[in-house]
Amino acid sequence: AMPFYIRPLGLLWGPDARAGIEAGRAGPLAGGPIAYTQAEVTTRGKISRVFNYGELRGEFDLALIEAPRADLAGLTLDRPRIMGIVNVTPDSFSDGGCHEEAKPAIAHGRQLMAEGADILDVGGESTRPGSKEVALQEELRRVIPVIEGLNRAGAIVSVDTRKAPVMMAAAEARVAIINDVSALQFDPGSLKIAAGLGLPIVLMHSIGTPETMQVDPRYDDVVLDVYDALDARIAACMAAGIPREKLVIDPGIGFGKTSRHNLELLQRLTLFHGLGVPILVGLSRKGFTGQLTGEPLPVNRVYGSVSGAVHCALHGAQILRVHDVKATRQAVAVALAAVDPDASGM
Repeated sequence: AMPFYIRPLGLLWGPDARAGIEAGRAGPLAGGPIAYTQAEVTTRGKISRVFNYGELRGEFDLALIEAPRADLAGLTLDRPRIMGIVNVTPDSFSDGGCHEEAKPAIAHGRQLMAEGADILDVGGESTRPGSKEVALQEELRRVIPVIEGLNRAGAIVSVDTRKAPVMMAAAEARVAIINDVSALQFDPGSLKIAAGLGLPIVLMHSIGTPETMQVDPRYDDVVLDVYDALDARIAACMAAGIPREKLVIDPGIGFGKTSRHNLELLQRLTLFHGLGVPILVGLSRKGFTGQLTGEPLPVNRVYGSVSGAVHCALHGAQILRVHDVKATRQAVAVALAAVDPDASGM
């Protein structure tokens, strides 16, 4: 049978969401607080149809869309969490070379904590378009002291790596989350090792390698193709003994995608709730935000990035991976309070 792709539509927030769920005319998106009143149901190559919630509930299994998401490294995911980026690389596209050695990187991470980051994502290998692989020992030399330092500062730390030995060393340094841009495919040992470590894992979609991924990426339907690829990675992880509760997906904005592909993924983002795991989105300072606004310098793409983060928060993304923690936190707080005054504490 052809798989059905169910994309929640007709979103409600706050008091409207609660009333809709209570009346049975809406369902909770990933356990809430956002609800949906309709969904577009698509199969490959077939026409799509929009169902209202009552019809939908009678015909389709909505359990994965609606189930509350498990806590991630001790954080509840009933509101969007902010993952601050700590690059320990000389050539990252956005803040390359600013935090190359451990001390400034730790200081930067502490600043992001003070600005309200829930998680700090430490990476020692740039994965920007065109970048080359970093040698294992060099990557370890970069990231392990920073993970240790940020741990001492009380942070929840994730390691952004494609290499199983880095995952192991980071776990010994008490990292809380593994974030792999290759979805545990780059290193043949990583699936087994990640299963043994028992840590939550972010599976990101990408094609090719960072060196080649932006050379004419093509898809049949980018959103369905990315969905299927992530679905297959979740299945591979579960077969390897990693429970669904430990997994997070990331559609991989800018990783083997044109600007148009990125926008289509953002427009149809709610489809990914059907995978039954939290959604992480990282679009901060990426090329398409610059193309939309004519801004060549990544460091000047703050406002466009923050706007994208607000869009993702309003569509139920549970984790926002950003450079600009303070700006994102303020914008998301105001946007969410405006749709749900009760949650604002005012």
